Order: sequence, then C-alpha cells, then structure tokens
Amino acid sequence: MADEPNLDASTQAVEATPAAVPAETKKRRPPAKRKEAAAPVVTPAVSPSKSRRHSESEKAEKLAQIERRLSEGSTLKAAAADAGISDQTFYQWKRAVPTADAKPAATASQDDGLADLLALEAENIRLRGLLAEKLRTENSELRKKLGLA
Repeated sequence: MADEPNLDASTQAVEATPAAVPAETKKRRPPAKRKEAAAPVVTPAVSPSKSRRHSESEKAEKLAQIERRLSEGSTLKAAAADAGISDQTFYQWKRAVPTADAKPAATASQDDGLADLLALEAENIRLRGLLAEKLRTENSELRKKLGLA
C-alpha cells in the first residue's frame, strides 16, 4: 500500500483533463515593400491655409479696402474677413503705418520745440550776463571794504 499512489477525487479530475493545447503562434507579415520614389510633389510657395507675409503695398491696399468698407457701414470683422486678414492684424497694421495727419502735427511740434529751445538759450545767455555783472559789482565792493582795491 505504500507503493500505491494516493488517489483521491481531486487528482483523478486533473488527470482526466486532456493535455493543454499549445498556443498558436502569431502569423508574421513580411516587411512592407518600399514604394519607388515618384516625381517630387511640388507644393505651392504659399498655401491659402498658411500665414504669409504681405508687402507694404498689399498692406496699404487692404487697409484702404477695409476703411472703405467701414465707411460704407460694414462691421470691422466682416470687412477684415473680406480682405483676408483678421481684425487683430488690421489693428497691428494700422498702428504700424504712420498716418498723414500725424506727420504735420509732429513737424509742427518739432518746429515749436526748436523755437522754444532757441528762446531758452537766448534767455540763458541774458541771465548769465546779469549774474556775471552782479558778481563783479559785489566783488569790487568787497575789495573796497577790505582795502585791497
């Protein structure tokens, strides 16, 4: 009896199951074949979806177009969209472009500034002369009192 294996219900059930089925291996695909290089695809220099730089003349034309549309009663957003730019771009361009009204005002203020500067320099020369004369008279009076003159 010692030589007989201990057979109980749990071991019999294990032995009764068939052997495990080996897992199927994955099918492997061959590496993808490389396509022959066709003629290079030529993309346009500027695509409509990408931003691009505008020349100064284009900026001026678009600003004028938007100003015309605004004077006709259109909204800024609609006018800018018709011109193909955003309203923020319009504001940036408008701020960067000097207007005709600003130039004469700046020139007039420069002329006034120059005239003011010349007047101040003449006043300064006059006051220095007065101060020098006053100091000479005081100096001569002090020398007389001390008996040095």
